[in-house]
Amino acid sequence: MVKIKINNLEIKVPKGTSILDAARYAEVKIPALCKHPDLEATGACGLCIVRIKGSSKLVRACCTPVAEGMEVTTHDPEIIRVRRTVLELILSAHPNECLTCGRNGTCELQKLAEEFSIRRESFPQMISDLPIDKSTKSIILEPDKCVKCGRCITVCQQKQNVWALSFLDRGLNTRISPAGDISLAESPCVKCGQCSAHCPVGAIIEYDETEKVWEALADPDIHCIVQVAPAVRVSLGEAFGYPPGKNLSGQLYDSLRRMGFDTVFDTNFGADVTIMEEASEFAHKLINEPEKLPLITTCCPSWVDFMEKFHYDMIENFSTCKSPHAILGTLAKTYYAEKVGIDADKIFMVSIMPCTSKKFEITRTEAMFASGRQDVDVSITTRELIRMIQQAGIDFNKLNCLATPDSPLGDYSGAGLIFGSSGGVMEAALRSAAYFITGEDAEQLEFAEIRGQEGLKEMETTIAGNTIRVAVAHGLAHVEECLQKVRDANASGKEPPYHFIEVMACPGGCVGGGGQAWNVDEEKRKLRAKSLFDADALKEIRQSHLNPSVKKLYEEFLDAPLSEKAHKYLHTSYKQLPKYKR
Repeated sequence: MVKIKINNLEIKVPKGTSILDAARYAEVKIPALCKHPDLEATGACGLCIVRIKGSSKLVRACCTPVAEGMEVTTHDPEIIRVRRTVLELILSAHPNECLTCGRNGTCELQKLAEEFSIRRESFPQMISDLPIDKSTKSIILEPDKCVKCGRCITVCQQKQNVWALSFLDRGLNTRISPAGDISLAESPCVKCGQCSAHCPVGAIIEYDETEKVWEALADPDIHCIVQVAPAVRVSLGEAFGYPPGKNLSGQLYDSLRRMGFDTVFDTNFGADVTIMEEASEFAHKLINEPEKLPLITTCCPSWVDFMEKFHYDMIENFSTCKSPHAILGTLAKTYYAEKVGIDADKIFMVSIMPCTSKKFEITRTEAMFASGRQDVDVSITTRELIRMIQQAGIDFNKLNCLATPDSPLGDYSGAGLIFGSSGGVMEAALRSAAYFITGEDAEQLEFAEIRGQEGLKEMETTIAGNTIRVAVAHGLAHVEECLQKVRDANASGKEPPYHFIEVMACPGGCVGGGGQAWNVDEEKRKLRAKSLFDADALKEIRQSHLNPSVKKLYEEFLDAPLSEKAHKYLHTSYKQLPKYKR
């Protein structure tokens, strides 16, 4: 610990702490546009300048560590004047399109302009008029709005190891673009949306499809069905004044009915079905084909895209089971339509996901048309749902907290609920794998070792005398670390280091998804994940194979896990995309 003074207030902070973080500890806010809690400081924006006693220079607080006896002044007339000038220069290269921007009201630049009372243009406008890139149909890149903070590049290159984004040109002409100046769709981009989640302004936002949903809701001939992913319920409340992680399942179901949806299902049911198939796959390979292990989960479309581009040598290890929302979309237009006598062609299925890449997934292969038509018609993000609730004039604070989803595709176990967090898919799978291996229910339902925010988590457990080694990786850079261990073992002829691997592209899993409520950080991801695990602990049924509605589904429609019918409706396939080979 070192002792310093911030504006004459004496505090102690750990050695190596930045002045910016030390000031936050002292409850002093230093403005910054380029620094994000998830990312290393770059000092790119220059707004966080402070004065250190004994130095003639103003230093950047985000990348200057504290030192014993340091005395820091964070605000004085000169500092405020310099910050205002820096902000005015940034604004001179930024379009005045706040009213039509996707970040209006949540933009960090807009908030700073308000705080500094900027009411006029002090410098000539220097807007480049660069083209907008909508090529992925998942995220939109608007380079004219870029403030050159570098957050998106840092998260794409260092956290995700995708390298789809970079800075091109120099000086005033510096711009954000895929390397090689190609479109995002042509780049290695996996549509994870982490660039969007970390962008402080509207330079990278989700591809908005709310108009399609409103049009369907307005059509009296269409039966609108909606499903909600587990992570959405513990995130969207942040936009309505609730603390991070607050579970608002009831209010969420009620708001969707008030918007006009005819049927409200829950993606957690699809997660339970996913476990029926994936746990059965694992049990089959463990018993009959151990040489084909490890089995790798595939609920994350960004990871699937990443694998097909860079790790297609692992295709044989991939579970062929579709993701939960894709499964529920298929079942809604087959099983449910037959059960209640609705023409499947009149069903419009909307998925509300924490994820931008689900927009890409719903047309990824022919398997996403297993019902004979597109199984999920539109996938929108948590942020799009927040806007729809606001547009509908719904007072979120006065909704029914006891509302429930519709049956049968809305009934779920605790295992389906924890899918939204890193480690949750693996934990849910292990709860049911014991049943498919031994025919008896597992005694252990919780696996604390694979919960939490660590990028790569490893654990051993025992099922029927078999030692099962599992790994949980989230954030694509950690995924590569995990896969390299498998490759090294294969190359040396050793046993695989893992038998079962869970992968999620986004930090923290879906609770940190690229389409979640803005301003995410590690603390918010922890609180969102904790809320899901807490809700699971209160569920009477916590194993997917014990869900009565899932049992009935297999009895009435699918026959059994991994059956011919189950493969037709619930499974998919993969192909290599060699042009991305590194």
